[in-house]
Amino acid sequence: MNRLRALLGLQLPLIQAGMGGVAGTRLCTEVSRAGAGGTLALYKEPPDRTREAVREIAAATSRPFGVNIIPEVTSPELCRAQLDAALGELPANGYVTTFGLPGADAARDVTRTGRPLVVQIGTPDDASAALRLGADVLVLQGTEAGGHLLGELPVAELLYAVRTRHPDAVIAVAGGVATGADLARARSAGADGAMAGTVFVPTTESMAHPLFKRRIVEARADDTVVTGRYDIGWPARPHRVLRNALTEESRRLPATFIATTRVGAARIPVPRYSATVPGVRTEGRIDEMAMYCGTSCDRVTAQDTAAAVVRKLRHEYEHELSYEREGGTWTAPSNR
Repeated sequence: MNRLRALLGLQLPLIQAGMGGVAGTRLCTEVSRAGAGGTLALYKEPPDRTREAVREIAAATSRPFGVNIIPEVTSPELCRAQLDAALGELPANGYVTTFGLPGADAARDVTRTGRPLVVQIGTPDDASAALRLGADVLVLQGTEAGGHLLGELPVAELLYAVRTRHPDAVIAVAGGVATGADLARARSAGADGAMAGTVFVPTTESMAHPLFKRRIVEARADDTVVTGRYDIGWPARPHRVLRNALTEESRRLPATFIATTRVGAARIPVPRYSATVPGVRTEGRIDEMAMYCGTSCDRVTAQDTAAAVVRKLRHEYEHELSYEREGGTWTAPSNR
């Protein structure tokens, strides 16, 4: 039995990334229903909306799902309130994921409930720190991943370093996984599974803006770039995004408002260089906003439902495992 599947109660050893502005209740629900690990992005959601969203997913599926918190861009007070609200509604088979190391109190709050704590990190030292905090699963984010980057190592190097240091840890990799073949390669390299984000952005249930979805489907790996441009709201953290006029411009333009997005009943202005992703409620200069995308976009070639994406991944993964058992060999995909 695969250890990640067994620990989280999944049918496929794959966790959907908790992408702020993208991973809402519908995406989380449908990914979980299909047998992978759906994850609700809490980002900066207030406790009342957190409670309502978790309750909605729990009513829609009996399959395991998780919530994601981001300690480094959320105040300690809000992070604690989000976690309290989520844990109050999260079913017993749910889990909590964190982007970056959680505080010791937050980690204890999760582990005391008996729910798995899944910590995403980007360096071997942070992997060790996460295990000391009680992490049940390490998610090793390589530089191939879309979004904000937690380290400077490609995923294969990071996996080798952490697996060598912690041979018994339950490990998922993040970065470069969009197909069942990618997932099988990760397992062959020593991972117990993977976390994927880019492949789920174009799905029907994703909250991403239609232009964001279309650009990912059309993109190649060379269309992504690691930059520090989108730092308003999330400073000092490089990020991989799709190239656009702002990433290619040598000058930093004024941080004037270029769009608005709806939060509840209010429309909130979005400045140029904001870390905010363009969502379905965003209006304005969408093409200038941060469209986080990993190099696996090479293998994301169509828009479909989340359930169809998971089914395809599962079919490909099982086919790869069968082929491997018969003595076949595979080479890693090329991200030009």
